[in-house]
Amino acid sequence: MRELLKTTAERASRHLETLNNRPVAPTIEAVAQLKNFDVPMPEEPTEPGRVLAMLDELGSPATVASAGRRYFGFVTGGVLPAALAANWLAGAWDQCAGLYTLSPVATHLEEVALKWLLDVFGFPAEAGGGFVTGATMANFTCLAAARHAILEESGWDVEAQGLFSAPPITLIVGGDVHVSLLKALSLLGFGRERVVRVPADPQGRMRLDVFPQITGPTIVCIQAGEVNTGAFDPAAEICARAHQGRAWVHVDGAFGLWAAASPSRAHLTAGLRDADSWATDAHKWLNVPYDSGVAMVRDPRHLTAAMSTSAAYLVHVDKREPNLHVPEMSRRARAIEIWAALMSLGRSGLADLIERNCRYATRFAEGLSAAGWTVLNDVVLNQVLVSFNGDDATRRVIAALQADGTCWCGGTVWRGKVAMRISVSSWATSEEDVELSLAAMLRIAAAEAQH
Repeated sequence: MRELLKTTAERASRHLETLNNRPVAPTIEAVAQLKNFDVPMPEEPTEPGRVLAMLDELGSPATVASAGRRYFGFVTGGVLPAALAANWLAGAWDQCAGLYTLSPVATHLEEVALKWLLDVFGFPAEAGGGFVTGATMANFTCLAAARHAILEESGWDVEAQGLFSAPPITLIVGGDVHVSLLKALSLLGFGRERVVRVPADPQGRMRLDVFPQITGPTIVCIQAGEVNTGAFDPAAEICARAHQGRAWVHVDGAFGLWAAASPSRAHLTAGLRDADSWATDAHKWLNVPYDSGVAMVRDPRHLTAAMSTSAAYLVHVDKREPNLHVPEMSRRARAIEIWAALMSLGRSGLADLIERNCRYATRFAEGLSAAGWTVLNDVVLNQVLVSFNGDDATRRVIAALQADGTCWCGGTVWRGKVAMRISVSSWATSEEDVELSLAAMLRIAAAEAQH
């Protein structure tokens, strides 16, 4: 085992050390080699070292270098060194984080990490929370708590009786609601289309002037960081109106909540503390390994009521039991990596990570705008949308940039226009990387304009 793990560390280190000297996207040849994985399942065991060698030799070249310094797609940050190391150690620990009895260390680190996160975001210290796979399940978990609370107030036990004959709940969302929240609503039985959509302004924020009157059981879902523009819904005003009507307010803050850690961006999160639940991704802007979301609920009672289960064989002790706060029972100890990332960064390091990424986004926007290209959004956070002389030309620039390999940016459609979307989210990105990537964007866009 020692030799295998040593070899694993050597191969992994070599992969990371060469990331920034290769194209960000894998080559066509590397992807083609993946066919060599598709063989009949062996009849006899394969030596573990050989299994590892196959993964590295066939798999590593076909990876996207999202852990590198010049990947600007999908709000994906590279993993922090401490978080990666914690991930490896946690894998060796092989802990099930469902019960305190199964893993006292995983349970305790969950408690500490949750306490730190609530403090970073400025949320009530007594709030409850749980660690899930990502923002979709974090939204699901929070909205399940909301469903419980709203229907309990109407005298309905949704956990026991389900939604058949239950009092109807009005769901209010923004015009630019993220698809992960709609997916969570559908999984909870609310449906993706049975929502009241509040029209959004040009940046994607809910418009207060057309916000509906609230009557009856209602859940309002707002955004902290629109996925294209980075814009924030006016949380303080929406929470005030919603709570006057006894509605629940949920915040989808997959990456935007992290603005609270930045002195220059914390003002964007004003009013979010007034909400009733919050969802975020640690695997986005905190730069921990994937499969790491966080659900937080102001009143822990509603969370545990929605998530709790019991059986004779489940040993519950007088400690916080993780499986009473999330949908999963057996799950990996993902909070270990969050604890490691926060411990490694500290307040100043986390603030610097957010500040630098936002500063780099502004630099991209200024450089592209100065060259005559159209930046479609107000760059308030880490998101930049840029158009290059029409939809077809923009698509060609995106494709050429991805093929070039200097950096990687994705495409989107914003207010009817095709745009290139730049998401600056990695701890590893430097000013040099930004300038190198900007130069590639300008070179490719200029070449396209000449055709």
